[in-house]
Amino acid sequence: MTERRFDDAEVSAIFARAADRSAANPELAAREDGMTLAQLQEIGREVGISPAAIASAALTVRQGNADTETRVLGLPVSVGHTVSLGRRLSPEEWERVVVLLRETFNARGKTASEGSLRQWTNGNLQVLVEPTTEGDRLRMRTTKGNAKASLLLNSIIVGTSVVAGLVASQAAVAPPLVASFTALGAVGAAMMAYRAWQLPEWAKARREQMRAIADRVLTSE
Repeated sequence: MTERRFDDAEVSAIFARAADRSAANPELAAREDGMTLAQLQEIGREVGISPAAIASAALTVRQGNADTETRVLGLPVSVGHTVSLGRRLSPEEWERVVVLLRETFNARGKTASEGSLRQWTNGNLQVLVEPTTEGDRLRMRTTKGNAKASLLLNSIIVGTSVVAGLVASQAAVAPPLVASFTALGAVGAAMMAYRAWQLPEWAKARREQMRAIADRVLTSE
């Protein structure tokens, strides 16, 4: 690890993670040959970030991780986070991961295993430990209930109400009928607005929880 050199992009990622994803990012002089962990830790000391935090963040960057997200009408309805652990997760470590999951999501959930495959599920929330040639991979993902169906249904309601209202007004039908279409469209629009406020916050919270779990597992050898 001490001989590993990190490029500029990795350096930024390490310090952002080590500083608890805060806005504190030290100004670093670019080095064509990259920087070693020891050099990063020395810079971290100067700005008040512990060597342990730098090492933990560097491990996360080295192992690599990926966020996934599914969107409907521009809004997130499913999020996930995957990280390669670079080692095999022992049965004792897996038990500690399950405890961490229960504490984080305030849910007992259900565990299952099949050979070297292990999983913990709670409703739409699924956590998998999968073997790869380079060690185990921790994959977490969740879907927001019926958000997809709700978004599509309300978008149809809004669209249909607008079209029907326009047709009714052009045909000079009774005002109460036009008002009914308008009210229906307003309800659909209100539900869409609620989802537009709720889903990004939900996705952000779940993503941060998953990243925190991945960080704990990576540094719990």
